[in-house]
Amino acid sequence: MSERGSGLVGLGEFGLIDRVTARLSYGPTVLLGPGDDAAVVAAPDARVVASTDVLVEGRHFRRDWSGARDIGHRAAAANLADVAAMGARPTALLVALCIPPDLASGWAEDLADGLAAEAATVGASVVGGDMSASPTLTIAVTVLGDLGSCPPVTRAGALPGDVVALAGRTGYAAAGLTVLSRGFRTPRLLVEAYRRPEVPYPAGPAAAGAGATAMIDVSDGLLADLGHVAQASGVAVDVRRDAFEVPRQMRDAAQALGVDPYTWLLTGGDDHALAATFPPAVALPAGWRPIGGVAAGSGVTVDGRQWEGAAGWDHFR
Repeated sequence: MSERGSGLVGLGEFGLIDRVTARLSYGPTVLLGPGDDAAVVAAPDARVVASTDVLVEGRHFRRDWSGARDIGHRAAAANLADVAAMGARPTALLVALCIPPDLASGWAEDLADGLAAEAATVGASVVGGDMSASPTLTIAVTVLGDLGSCPPVTRAGALPGDVVALAGRTGYAAAGLTVLSRGFRTPRLLVEAYRRPEVPYPAGPAAAGAGATAMIDVSDGLLADLGHVAQASGVAVDVRRDAFEVPRQMRDAAQALGVDPYTWLLTGGDDHALAATFPPAVALPAGWRPIGGVAAGSGVTVDGRQWEGAAGWDHFR
């Protein structure tokens, strides 16, 4: 077996770090990259947006369903989307890996390639992190972002009368997960959506610039995440079912698997669409479409009615 495909015991922690960091490149905000006790990243706004997320093998991903590069893309996207949902631009990522000693070194290198490639789509860089041996493969990513002199868009600003809008797609990754869990690998559109989400990163800053009153990354399901907005803002949110088109591949998969496709569209996570509220007089930026409205009250409804069943993913249920 080649050294690239060998386990990590022979290569060692620092040998693996050298291999991984050699694959990385750095944008202009990175003043000092990996190799010292800490990285140094420029913060021209004097404020730093920060978020972190953890992916655990068997809970968030499976290596028989996704390649290392795919998992790298997913891990980066989950964090980059959080920064975009604040109306900010991601600048840097820190990655901690807890990896089984018998994992092939090439797998970790491919993971780094996926992380770096997804970060590069928004001009961000992987600037450092940590590694440790562990029986459970775990990927922890922290992302930093720049607000560009604008106020952050939080979950707490929605007002009665606002329009609820969505950028990106929902349901595709959830449908792909269902397909994979049933032992299938098609439709490819859905499976690839699970493996590598297509996140509308620029839509976050665009929404902030247009006057969005609240915004959130749809990671756990649209209804669940809009529930966070409703609770933080002290309002009620209603979503229109007819605002969502069921694509043919999703409709066919739903029929074959006995699933209501709107369960995927309204409660499925991992696509990392962005949901936001806008004053009614605001023209929605490109890429945003209206899906509902905000009213006085509390909670989230669909066409004025309570949703039957789970509103989204809960890690402890």
